[in-house]
Amino acid sequence: MKLGLAFSDFSWDVPTERLGPLLADLAGRADDAGFDSLWVMDHFFQIYLSGRPPESPLPEAYATLGFLAAHTRRVRLGTLVTSVAYRHPGVLLKQVTSLDVFSGGRMYFGIGAGAHIDPEPMGPGTRWEAEGLGIPFPRLGERFERLEETLRIAELMWSEDQSVYEGKHYTLMRTLNSPNSIQRPHPPILVAGGGERKTLRMVARYADACNISDMPEIGLGNDVAHKLDVLRKHCADLGRDYAEIEKTVGMRYDPERVDRFRDRVHELAELGFDHAMLAPTVPWTAESLANLAELLPEIHAL
Repeated sequence: MKLGLAFSDFSWDVPTERLGPLLADLAGRADDAGFDSLWVMDHFFQIYLSGRPPESPLPEAYATLGFLAAHTRRVRLGTLVTSVAYRHPGVLLKQVTSLDVFSGGRMYFGIGAGAHIDPEPMGPGTRWEAEGLGIPFPRLGERFERLEETLRIAELMWSEDQSVYEGKHYTLMRTLNSPNSIQRPHPPILVAGGGERKTLRMVARYADACNISDMPEIGLGNDVAHKLDVLRKHCADLGRDYAEIEKTVGMRYDPERVDRFRDRVHELAELGFDHAMLAPTVPWTAESLANLAELLPEIHAL
């Protein structure tokens, strides 16, 4: 099993000018220690599931990935995950492709429909980032339509085809993408979410990896074995080889409960998960990374 780290909490008690050097140091340590991947959330305000207020520091995802790429040499990178509503697909795919080029072919393309609900407006002082920053955020049904269109556009932009794309929500008159990705035919596409009718079917149709949450303590994820069974059925229906899909799982990591984490990751490996991504309950430190790195041989052997 692979092990990835999510940089989702930037609330270190340091001046703002120290955030860059601190993140560079931690990313370099993770790279040298042999962790398999580094992830960032594609959010603009800190989310309530982190336990932090919306004002808690949270840098923009793709700028952060460019910074991480420059301060690492082998670890893979991605968003966990981009909301399809936040960027036009042509721009988004150029961003991911450029990062793949400049990182030497280390990017994942992580994408999803965004929030699994239709948030209600909160008005001034909102903690909801799309409302706060004035970003159009369609209802969930439309976001799923846009997600599928984005995945179809990705097929064109990562091919040699420069055809016109005309969909319900997007029209691209020339799907030119130069330079194209180092990874061919494209960076691995990771579609996140456990929705059984739409999300997991899109995984079977378009993706190289799924991401299913195993964080019941914060209300995200339950019965992950059942979700894999659903994905297996969609693959059978579509004629897709289930074994081709990387099964990734999102987990919370508490440095004070390492034994519990070790037991759970063994269970998840037995279910068939290939790659665990860990969101910390507190910001990563050199010490917590070093302690976790001691488990890497055991986890990689699963």
